[in-house]
Amino acid sequence: MIVDIETIDEFLAHRSSDVEQALRDAAAAEIMPRFRRLAAHEVDEKSGPHDLVTDADRKAEARLTEVLAGLLPGSVVVGEEAVHADPAVYEAIRGEELVWIVDPVDGTRQFVHGDPGFCTLVALARRGVVYASWTYAPARDQMATAVRGRGAFLDGERLISGSPDQGSDLRIATSHPDYTTDEQKRALLGLRTEGVRPRPCGSAGLEYLAIARGLLDGTVFSWEAAWDHAAGLLLVEEAGGAHLTLTGEPFRITGGNALPFTTARDAATARRVTDMLSGGTPTAP
Repeated sequence: MIVDIETIDEFLAHRSSDVEQALRDAAAAEIMPRFRRLAAHEVDEKSGPHDLVTDADRKAEARLTEVLAGLLPGSVVVGEEAVHADPAVYEAIRGEELVWIVDPVDGTRQFVHGDPGFCTLVALARRGVVYASWTYAPARDQMATAVRGRGAFLDGERLISGSPDQGSDLRIATSHPDYTTDEQKRALLGLRTEGVRPRPCGSAGLEYLAIARGLLDGTVFSWEAAWDHAAGLLLVEEAGGAHLTLTGEPFRITGGNALPFTTARDAATARRVTDMLSGGTPTAP
């Protein structure tokens, strides 16, 4: 079993490009050939009409599971579709093994409707700490990567999230109402105030990338699924951003968070948004 930090660092120094290639290969073989060509029998509902799965999701995850586990002996893979089939798979995120956290098509609804706003997410973690992440948007041919302590990059260019412009409205992407409890809906009402422009979120992975690029000021999400958040949270952190739950603590991919939580371009904005969600007085921008 591979567990020491030195071995993780060595792997990331020499094999990160192999992970990138695995994402590109999976997209080329299983995702893009089905983009805007999906047949009705290739799309299914999971929990409802807003929670879709396609043959592209299933086949891309299967391919990534085989390749990633082979790249790093002793590691395990936690993929969205594997967890849907067997929820016990998710427990590996809280275990001792190195774990690959995989969302084969993040933004499946967009993918089904022919919108290019979807991506493939992979994160490498152990005991709740994310060490590296890969965000690949195949329809846009964009690859964003992050390694803990080494920065965030988009197609080789360093990402710096910066801070929101003074005096401008905060641009915040939020959870769809269908995925929020009544209590969370009340928290989200705190964003309906002067100086904030909330909108429904798209692909979580691409929203995180937008924060890391300084194109979006923050997100407010109400669910904990690690495959949606692990890769993007590290990307934002390494670009200079921050994330907080309602208790003022960073979001934990192992669960048990006070929701909704926010991710933002800088720590001050994260605190400001969290204050709004908590019903307190927002701090000055």
